Amino acid sequence: MTTVRTRFAPSPTGYMHIGNLRTALYAYLIARTMNGKFILRIEDTDQERLVEGSVEVIYNTLKLVGLEHDEGPDIGGPFGPYVQSQRKSIYQEWAEKLIARDGGYYCFCSKEKLDSLRQEAGGNITAVKFQDPCRDLGPEEAKKRAASGEPLVVRQKIPRGGSTSFDDLVYGTVTVENSTLEDGILLKSDGLPTYNFANVVDDHLMQISHVIRGSEYLSSAPKYNLIYQALEWEIPAYIHLPLIMKAAGKKLSKREGDASFEDFYNQGYLKEAIVNYITLLGWNPKDDREMFSLDELKKVFSVAGLNNSPAIFDVEKLQWMNGEYIRKMTPEIFYEAALPWLQKAIHRADIDLRKLSGLLQQRTVVLSDIPARVDFIDVLPEYSKDMFVNKKAKTDLVNSLEYLKTCQAELEKLGSWDHETIKQALYAMVESLGVKANTFLTPLRIALSGREVTPGGATELAEILGKAETLQRIKNGITKLTQL
Repeated sequence: MTTVRTRFAPSPTGYMHIGNLRTALYAYLIARTMNGKFILRIEDTDQERLVEGSVEVIYNTLKLVGLEHDEGPDIGGPFGPYVQSQRKSIYQEWAEKLIARDGGYYCFCSKEKLDSLRQEAGGNITAVKFQDPCRDLGPEEAKKRAASGEPLVVRQKIPRGGSTSFDDLVYGTVTVENSTLEDGILLKSDGLPTYNFANVVDDHLMQISHVIRGSEYLSSAPKYNLIYQALEWEIPAYIHLPLIMKAAGKKLSKREGDASFEDFYNQGYLKEAIVNYITLLGWNPKDDREMFSLDELKKVFSVAGLNNSPAIFDVEKLQWMNGEYIRKMTPEIFYEAALPWLQKAIHRADIDLRKLSGLLQQRTVVLSDIPARVDFIDVLPEYSKDMFVNKKAKTDLVNSLEYLKTCQAELEKLGSWDHETIKQALYAMVESLGVKANTFLTPLRIALSGREVTPGGATELAEILGKAETLQRIKNGITKLTQL
């Protein structure tokens, strides 16, 4: 049985966008579920689009989400180099062999000449409506001109008639008329290959058994098959993935300002939630289950579950899933995750951030929400006395003022300042006044926070703020309510 070998072959042109990460994830899972190898290859032949630091982003992202590769530029392997710009001589060798097998030819035409021919043919640049005059050069003449140092590219020689078919594990059999395919460039004038040639050569030489990529490459796959056939190479299994779309029906795109993996991670989405959600964008586990760890996915993922219809990226669904992951964390792990966000908003040294974290966990959906929810701890915001009027809690300006004065008098008497002591004192007041706890405590909570919605109740906030700050904020609330 052939060893399963998949590859993730990103171009280092910026951040890791969601579609790219999904491709890496599926390639990794297919390899792991089939006891195969997962290879990382850097496709950097398009030198004009390279972005400095992008290779490190690729390494860091794969490491962060747990997609460990078995071979790659950083760890080596038996089929290196794993960076395309370091394989220039390999592509040149196989381009010559392809020409010898009548699968390619030297083209000496300038870009200007080809543009002129296209214009004469009606300006259609997506199909071969013109004939490249170099295609029919005799082999001896072509070799002679190439040997003389004349500028050239190597083009693929597409059959002029018939059709080319290929089988895809997601889309089934796809057939393309050869007349719609252009004699595309395989080797550029600088000797570097285009993607259309490099990926075929590398996939063969690196013994890739399953090629996983986006469905935007479906129409190009026949070109790749023609190269495989001309060189008498075995064609790998193809798995083309459906596009990831926005709700508006547009393709998810970094160029359109759509968030990358790094964007979501930096916004406080958990890597585990992102990986889980992305897995479901094009894959169906065949049951109602939605929550999977990476280790679980390595056991249950299958090619049979892949869909061929576009997936809709729903940020609200990602938020829901992220919240579910947060609630499943242990308090200690959540505290470690929340701490940097707490420190963005709170700079007071006397605040117990661990206790505050405990109030937030069950109410947090995305970690980046935390600073805006707790910034009142550092500085009490300006608020209006109208906030004390609450029909549901049955509070108004009169009873709110009364309750705050009662709280001030009783809380000043407390010697100990811990949650249980504060709670007992406040609920003793509730009982003595004969009112509901929510009615009595709502004015206190608003006075302590200046907010109608808070991460905890009045007793928890009082404990965290400390006695002196609590009494000062109650005094501030009383002043607010007595203002005319």
